[in-house]
Amino acid sequence: MSTPLAPTLEAFFTDRLLCQQRVSPNTIASYRDTFRLLLGFLKQQTGTRPARLQLTQLDAPAIGAFLEHLETERGNSARTRNVRLAAVHSLFNYCALRHPEHAALIARVLAIPAKRSDKRIVTFLHPEEVKALLVTAVQTGLRVSELLALTCSDVQLGAGPHLRTIGKGRIGARHPADQPDRRRAQRLDPRTPRPTSRPAVPDTHPTAADPHAIERRLARHLTAAQRTCPTLRSKRVSMHVLRHTAAMMLLNAGIDTSTIALRLGHEQERTTHVYLHADLALKQRALDRTTPPNSRPGRYQAPDTLLGFLDSL
Repeated sequence: MSTPLAPTLEAFFTDRLLCQQRVSPNTIASYRDTFRLLLGFLKQQTGTRPARLQLTQLDAPAIGAFLEHLETERGNSARTRNVRLAAVHSLFNYCALRHPEHAALIARVLAIPAKRSDKRIVTFLHPEEVKALLVTAVQTGLRVSELLALTCSDVQLGAGPHLRTIGKGRIGARHPADQPDRRRAQRLDPRTPRPTSRPAVPDTHPTAADPHAIERRLARHLTAAQRTCPTLRSKRVSMHVLRHTAAMMLLNAGIDTSTIALRLGHEQERTTHVYLHADLALKQRALDRTTPPNSRPGRYQAPDTLLGFLDSL
C-alpha cells in the first residue's frame, strides 16, 4: 500500500513539532532544511516531484544514499550528517504512529545508525580575555536566540536584579545580573519610558531578531579588544564561545555540573560534561588533589629535550 508523503510531512511539522513538542524556531529551521535537501535529492534521483512522493520511496537505501550524498558531494561533516539523520528519525518515529502498515520500512530507517565523529574541544576565553571583551553573554551564558529575545520587561534592575528568559525546550529561567550587566542595562536610561516589548539589546531590528547582526557587533568589539589582549587574535570568537566561557568560569569557580546545567538551560546534565575536558589547568588541579603523600604535585617534565620529543610522539 502506498502512502502519500506530503500530508504526513505537513502534519509532522504542524501537529508534532509545533503543537505537541513546541520545539524552538531553530529546530524548525534545521528540520525544514533537512527535508528540503532530502526532497531535492529524491527528485533528482527518481524524477518524482516532492508533492507526489510516496512514503515507500523513503526507504532505508534511499535515506542511506542521501546521507552519503551529504558527505561526498556536499562536503558535510559527520556531525552535520548526524543532525540530518536525527531529523529523519524524528519524522519516522511520527510515521510509526500514523502508518503502522509500513512498520517494517520504518524500522529499517530507524535502524540507520549515527556516524561516530570526533568530539571537538570547546573554545573558551581566559579571565584576562574576558576583561578585554566583556559582554552580557559571557556573564549569563545565554544562547544567541535567548539574548535577542530579551525585551525591556525581561530586565529587572530592582531588588534581586536578574534577566528572565525562555530557553530551549520552552524552559523558563532567571539569570542573576552581575554588576557589569546592571551598568549596561542602566545605560538604557530607565527614566525614559520604553515599550516593554522593545528589544533589550540595543541597535537590533525593532521587529525581527538578527543573529548575524549581533555576531557582527561582537566582531567589532573583538577587533578593539585584540589591541589590548593579543591572545584573542589566535581565537575564533563567536557568541557560542561566550556561552562556553560562561560555563568554564562557573566550573573553575568550583560550581558543580548540575548547577551549571541549570544555569545554562541544558535539559540533561551530561551535556555539561564536555566542559570537564576543555581546560588542562582544571584537570591538573584535579590530579594535584589526588597526588600520593610522598610525591610532588605538578605535571611530568621530561629530563631531556630529545626524550621530551620522543614522549610527544
